Amino acid sequence: MYRIHTLRLSCSAFWLDTRYVRVNGRWIASADTPHGPTLGYGSSAFQALWMALEPFEGLVEELLASAPAHVIGEY
Repeated sequence: MYRIHTLRLSCSAFWLDTRYVRVNGRWIASADTPHGPTLGYGSSAFQALWMALEPFEGLVEELLASAPAHVIGEY
């Protein structure tokens, strides 16, 4: 059974919900966008979230700055 983590990220303009899970040593993340969910993957939850947030271009760093330290520390 996989444990799905949920995380609400925010920036000055909006907030969004994300999910991430570890599968076979890799991380998969999903972020809600106005056009539907996006997917990202990586060797850490941080990398997977970064990729899933790519549609938000200039706001990715601000969004990830609102993540808990343990998620940022996985980078």
